[in-house]
Amino acid sequence: MTVSQLPGPLRVALADDHAVVRAGYRRLLELEADIAVVAEYGDAESAYSALAGGSAGDDIDLLVLDLSMPGRSGLELLRRLSQRRPDLSVLVFTMHDSAAMLDQCLRAGAAGFVTKSSAPEVLVTAVRQAARGEIALSPDVAALAARAEGGPPHTRLSSREFDILQQLLAGRGVEEIAQTLRLSTKTVANYQTRIRQALGVGSAVELLNYAREHGLGGPGV
Repeated sequence: MTVSQLPGPLRVALADDHAVVRAGYRRLLELEADIAVVAEYGDAESAYSALAGGSAGDDIDLLVLDLSMPGRSGLELLRRLSQRRPDLSVLVFTMHDSAAMLDQCLRAGAAGFVTKSSAPEVLVTAVRQAARGEIALSPDVAALAARAEGGPPHTRLSSREFDILQQLLAGRGVEEIAQTLRLSTKTVANYQTRIRQALGVGSAVELLNYAREHGLGGPGV
C-alpha cells in the first residue's frame, strides 16, 4: 500500500544506535502532519525481531535505517528484511556517501538512500517518496550514482562480501565477524581471502590504502 492509499499518517520506524540522533530526526519528521514515528530501535537485532513478523511489524509502513550499528550491520538487516518483509519500505539514512555503498543498498532492496549531511527537508521528502514506491536519493548520492558506471572492483562484490569488507575496515577481526554473522571462522577467513583477491590487495595495510583511495569506511580512512 502506497502513502497515498493509507487511511492515516505514514507510520515510520527509526533504527539508529544513537539515541540523540534518533530524537533529532524524530522531532523533524513529527513536525509533518502526515508522518507519525511509531517505533525506535537501537540495533539491528531488535529491529529485525520487531519487524520480521508479528503484529508490531504490520503497524509500520517505512523504516528509516542507519547502516553503522553494533552487532549486525544495517546492510545485513536490510538484506534480511527484504527477504522476510518485501512489503516494507526501507530508507537508508547514513553518514556513508560512497557510490559502492549506495549500490549495495539498492541491490539489497532499499527504497532510497539519504546522507546525514543532507538538509532536513531532503529527509522529509525522501520519506514520502520511498513510501510512494519511488527511489529516493539525496542530491549528493544521486550525483555519485551518475558517475559510478564502470566503477572500481569493490562495486562488483556480493552483498555478503561487501558487508564483511565494511566490518574488516571497521577494525573487526575474523572471529568477531564470524560471531556477529553467525558463520564459522573458516567461512569468514575464506571471504576475507576472496575480497582481497577481488580488490587486488595482499595485506590489511593494502586494504586500508585501497579504502582510503576509494572513499570507503574504516579507522583513519
